[in-house]
Amino acid sequence: MLYSITLGPTDVLSIPREIFRSSTPPAVWEARAEQVKQAFVHAYHGYEEHAAPHDELLPATAGSVDNFNGWGVSVYDSLDTMLLMGLDDEFKRALPIIARTNFTSVTPSEYVPFFETVIRYLGGLLSAYAMSRERMLLDRAEDLTTSLAAAFDSKSGLPLYSVSPSARRGKGSEIGVLAEIASCQLEYSYLAKLTGKKEHLDHAYTIVRALEHSDVSKTGGMLPTRWNVTSGQPWQSVLQVSVGAAADSAHEYLLKQYLMEARHDKGSLELYLRTTNYIITNLLYLSPTRRLLYVTDLQGNNQNPSRVFEHLSCFLPGLFALGAYSLPLDRLSDLGISTSSIIAGLPSELRQKYFTLLTKYNLRDLHFWVAEGLAQTCWLTYADQKSGLGPDEVVMDAVPRKGSETFRDSTHGREGDWGAGRWYDAVEKWRKSGARGAPPGTADRPPVVYDDYENGNGPREGHARDYATRKTEYLLRPETIESLYLMWRTTGDERWRDRAWAIFEAIERETKTETGYTIIKAVHRDPPTRGNSMPSYFLAETLKYLYLAFNNEDLVPLDKWVFNTEAHPFPVFNWTVAERKKFGLS
Repeated sequence: MLYSITLGPTDVLSIPREIFRSSTPPAVWEARAEQVKQAFVHAYHGYEEHAAPHDELLPATAGSVDNFNGWGVSVYDSLDTMLLMGLDDEFKRALPIIARTNFTSVTPSEYVPFFETVIRYLGGLLSAYAMSRERMLLDRAEDLTTSLAAAFDSKSGLPLYSVSPSARRGKGSEIGVLAEIASCQLEYSYLAKLTGKKEHLDHAYTIVRALEHSDVSKTGGMLPTRWNVTSGQPWQSVLQVSVGAAADSAHEYLLKQYLMEARHDKGSLELYLRTTNYIITNLLYLSPTRRLLYVTDLQGNNQNPSRVFEHLSCFLPGLFALGAYSLPLDRLSDLGISTSSIIAGLPSELRQKYFTLLTKYNLRDLHFWVAEGLAQTCWLTYADQKSGLGPDEVVMDAVPRKGSETFRDSTHGREGDWGAGRWYDAVEKWRKSGARGAPPGTADRPPVVYDDYENGNGPREGHARDYATRKTEYLLRPETIESLYLMWRTTGDERWRDRAWAIFEAIERETKTETGYTIIKAVHRDPPTRGNSMPSYFLAETLKYLYLAFNNEDLVPLDKWVFNTEAHPFPVFNWTVAERKKFGLS
């Protein structure tokens, strides 16, 4: 990848990038999309035959499990994937199952998890309705929200963890996690648009306004992971910030709420900008040998980095790419946003750091650098494994391993000169030194496949991965593929399609069973150790994003649709004058 330095009259750093074009012909990509479609057919037909109407297929034993309410979650999660793939017969067979679902009868427990039910069931119904206009789906969405209404019975209006649909009673700890209290705004806002019912938008905007007016000065404007559901404020006892488990989708919805409502909600946008500023300056690190860019969390009041890098966090490069693609980040004034409004109320040291970030860099380019570096690291955690599949969690090294040599970049010299540690510090050093070569953490790196994993030995002396595997499972997760798809669509760089194809080949080779696809327990083994689970998100997200990545037609244009966190697309819409008046929108 080639970069050239351009300093404008305001001394704002801008680095043009060279786009890689694949030699793969369009017809081959279409054939690959068809292979993904056939993988979905194999998986869904296996579910239909051996598990429906239960929740999920057990693909190693041709059995079933009810782990998400017993309402047939795989059916609901698959609806819009079927429609995108033109699987009309499967879609028609799904409709009677949905029509018969009793949303007050729950298996195996009386209570259903609010967050998972919203993103999978409600999201699936609304997206499928948007694509098909099948009225029954919208009616069932309203039935479902009626069953879930008691989740909002907290004093703050933030949703409780779970709800009993039969008793119409919510239940949950007073301390909730960010992802579970702040990841239903898309679904409830879109339902308000479809039905004209103010109560749905009130639920969504109660959450938006609580986030907007919360005291996040101690976390630099970023939303912490723990919240008091009664007061609607962050839990101050232990402040943790993260983009992984317990937080991920809430950060995602800040940008997507703004985009879905045709850029109406400025509060969500300002929160997104503060969040990404904090991530850039505090949560991004470079590994000590290969200089891999990764994101981690800060634990406890002393705010030490855990150096854990989660597969769940691999949605983040796609989010950064979507924001850079959709927003004029290099012209924030066009959005009615000023530098002073972003840094207002923050501690002085953070105000200075953010001011430098916002005035010395082209913010759009900076976000694409983050996306590029993180997407590459997510991809390498797959390519480093003998199975070609990525582990669920790794822990990055803090210092180089004994005998390892800092990676030398043949084009740009020794990138290690910028140092490991916090990425923003390395970028600042790079900028002040003349910005020679690629921005730290963005240059391509080759995989490092260990021949002897158990003893930690690499393929040759002096090379190391920079991480230890903490959780060896591949759970058929979509996050890396989601980001590869979004990188391809937002940049036109076909490296990301090629890498998505390599992952699909590994999925076919290592996870396919006679009835479906299964999780892998140990990605480093050859052959890998298999489990016995096919999560519904494999049908909703993993195969959908792969299909969209290989299809030459842009089936879900990013300026017209917004994906919820379960990959269910909702259309972008405007509030009419009448709706603004009715809903009390400014």
